[in-house]
Amino acid sequence: MSRNQERGQERFRESGDGKRYMESLKRKDMENICREQAIPWERLRGKSIFITGATGLIGKTLVHALQHKNRMDHLNCRILVYVRNRKKAERLFGEKSAELRIYTGDITEKPTIGEPVHFIVHGASQTSSGAFVKEPVETIHTSVTGTDQMLKLAAEKKVEGFLYLSSMEVYGAPETDEKIREDHSTDLDPMSVRSSYPESKRMCECLCASYCREYQVPARILRLTQTFGPGVDYHDGRIFAEFARCVIEERDIVLHTEGKTKRSYLYTADAVTAILTVLLNGRDQEAYNAANEESYCSIYEMACMVAETFGGDKTRVRIRIPQDLEKFGYAPTLHMNLDTEKLRELGWKPKYSLDQCFAQMIQDMKNQEEEPGA
Repeated sequence: MSRNQERGQERFRESGDGKRYMESLKRKDMENICREQAIPWERLRGKSIFITGATGLIGKTLVHALQHKNRMDHLNCRILVYVRNRKKAERLFGEKSAELRIYTGDITEKPTIGEPVHFIVHGASQTSSGAFVKEPVETIHTSVTGTDQMLKLAAEKKVEGFLYLSSMEVYGAPETDEKIREDHSTDLDPMSVRSSYPESKRMCECLCASYCREYQVPARILRLTQTFGPGVDYHDGRIFAEFARCVIEERDIVLHTEGKTKRSYLYTADAVTAILTVLLNGRDQEAYNAANEESYCSIYEMACMVAETFGGDKTRVRIRIPQDLEKFGYAPTLHMNLDTEKLRELGWKPKYSLDQCFAQMIQDMKNQEEEPGA
């Protein structure tokens, strides 16, 4: 057994009972977020924060972190979540309380909020790459109209801070390993329907800048790389979840491309600290890249790392390229080597490595598989 395999297996041996381990891990994640010194937490004391996309992977981690901070330091921060599914939100966060209010509605319609709103984090977005190709019009409409409605709410409430969660995909498909700073140009093809997602993100960024200039909405942008960790649904269709399922189900990782695309990744807890750092400490009408630069690798290299570290002799990497590849909606081959210096100048830095991201996610997904009805 290699050193990587021993390290991966050791993480599972240390876990003991899976559920107890994950609860301990999630508490540790929350504590790490709540102790992040780059975040000026006092700005949230006695204030309210409105969050869209709150039941998604990043959104629910953000809400849980704020709930934990309230318990830890009596921050008295009111958390307002805007969701489509109330029951799902109640399962995740509990029912209405002094600290939490659940609003339901369509992201393309401006909600009626009968209380003060001091900060907004707008994270609601289409995330299925297949939908970018199958439903490009809906992808654009949801993104642009939804962002416009949230910016109108921000202007109406005269918020102290507005953060839009954008994507690394706004940079198009860089072909070299050069560092990608926030002022990097793009080569997106507007005639490709797959561009519905990144082009709509670019338009939303322009909307944020425009509302900032015309209506003095203090809007900032966070361009996230691919982010994952505990909380990823067992049946999630994204590639990192498929790699994890292959390990759990003891089957080979089958790539539908040569896996030449290279990018960096980010753990969910690190994404949350980046969100709060930029929301509370970033500059208006500015964009910030968020990634763990040390995780930069190709999809093929990542697949090999997962198979070797966590798969033992049960999982190998194979390449089988289908003839109808376009229907999968994969992004074109790219080298997305994000430069995060601008964000790090605010005091932020990632704490979790790529193999830690997978270790935590795999254990959490194993627990989901073992639960009745999963």
